[in-house]
Amino acid sequence: MRFNRVLLTTTLVVVALVVQVSVLARLQLPGATPDLVLLTVVALALVHGHVSGALTGFGAGLVADLAPPADHAVGRYALVLCVIGYLAGLARPENGRIKSATVPMLVVVGAAIGSTLLYAGVGNLVGDTAAGGIAGLLFTAAVYDLLLAPFTVPLIMAVARRAENDPLADAQNATGDVSSGWLASGTGLRIGSQRGGLRMKAARNRVARAGRLRGAKRL
Repeated sequence: MRFNRVLLTTTLVVVALVVQVSVLARLQLPGATPDLVLLTVVALALVHGHVSGALTGFGAGLVADLAPPADHAVGRYALVLCVIGYLAGLARPENGRIKSATVPMLVVVGAAIGSTLLYAGVGNLVGDTAAGGIAGLLFTAAVYDLLLAPFTVPLIMAVARRAENDPLADAQNATGDVSSGWLASGTGLRIGSQRGGLRMKAARNRVARAGRLRGAKRL
């Protein structure tokens, strides 16, 4: 991943985790807790694809595992979000543009249910059964995340796409900057350099002629 994508992804994940721990976890809602970190991973995976989604999910899950007040084994949520990020990235169209809100909402519901099941399954494998009442958690997780998704997923996807397109670089290319696409074709830059060289040669010839004329008059 490019540096700007890594920086943006890290920022979004950290902000989502801070809001998750400081606000959403203190709402004391029945059942599950709205998972803003999960929604962030899903949104980024829908923009960047399955490979980037898996890497983002693993990193976000590992940070969530280490952030207090985590009460489960380290690496448990990292594995869950890694799988969810990979699967969510598979729903990304080839052109990278999602024209309907149906696909992201379906992915959010699937991610909420799948992450809860994976979290409980991994807990049983490692002997960490912190998640109890799986049936109630499945329903509430899907409902909470689905209600929160319209306010977060489109915004995160828009920010990720804007950073991916890099409008600053596009503006430089449009104004004919040296680092523009002309370097690839070489035509515009070569023509400009040739014209500049001809102008310099003509100016030098005029200076030389003027010097010779002045010398002749003195004689």
